[in-house]
Amino acid sequence: MPDRPTSEDFKNAQTLPYPAKQSEMDIQPQTDLKGYRAADKLKGKVALVTGADSGIGRAVALAFALEGARVAILYNENDGDAQKTKEMVEERGGECLVIKADVRQKAACTDAVKQTVDRYGGLNVLVNNAAFQATQDSILEISEEQLRRTLETNLFGYVFMIQAALPHLKDGDAIVNTGSIVGETGNPILVDYTASKGGIHALTKSLALQFGQMGNGVRVNAVLPGPVWTPNIPGTMPLEEVQKFGHEVALGRPGQPEELAPAYVYLACQDSSFVTGSLLHVTGGKLSS
Repeated sequence: MPDRPTSEDFKNAQTLPYPAKQSEMDIQPQTDLKGYRAADKLKGKVALVTGADSGIGRAVALAFALEGARVAILYNENDGDAQKTKEMVEERGGECLVIKADVRQKAACTDAVKQTVDRYGGLNVLVNNAAFQATQDSILEISEEQLRRTLETNLFGYVFMIQAALPHLKDGDAIVNTGSIVGETGNPILVDYTASKGGIHALTKSLALQFGQMGNGVRVNAVLPGPVWTPNIPGTMPLEEVQKFGHEVALGRPGQPEELAPAYVYLACQDSSFVTGSLLHVTGGKLSS
């Protein structure tokens, strides 16, 4: 078993300016999947992963590549982190198309899908993972700008990406959304973010029903992470939360991005052929009730 930092190990961790870079974190997230055992579960497939410059998105892109998929990654700001993801994919024998785009813009989402299809000849898996969060102690402190950025990134962006991808997806293909356990539990300092994640859960279930009625064979599911050590944590959370990160879960530690990646592989591949509309909890025992 890899050595996983516990909440105690974060007592001296520091915050970083937003947007935080994974390369600058004092405790590096585990995203390299050194112990991962691939089995060609996505051989011949094409996957597009948003928010894949670092954190969970990076780990998912690597896992998909190890499983045989050709991968496109979409990111918004951190060029260096995105190039590192590309290098890591290629070091493992995979192909990686890097796309810089803002998912809040419908045209950018359409163009990202077009670039992927033009490069690889099709699209089989869409992972909506891009996210924005900012903390406020009171709803009265949430500015219109923050509210719009949160909802437009976390909800509008998911819808725009799905609208762009769906015409290219066929029977057996998959959409995997990133929700969050806080979309079920709530969080007093992440009111707008938790609302957006709850919306993603409802979107996932509604589209599973819609696509089922349409009979297009496209499955839609969501992974619900608990606390996971990614650049978003030191980049957006208060210092007191960063320095005890993961303390509230049953396992006594935060998750690492590479521990989330197998859940995305499962929902993207035919092992989950009878799974749609599912909210898959990967939380280390942070329970919703």
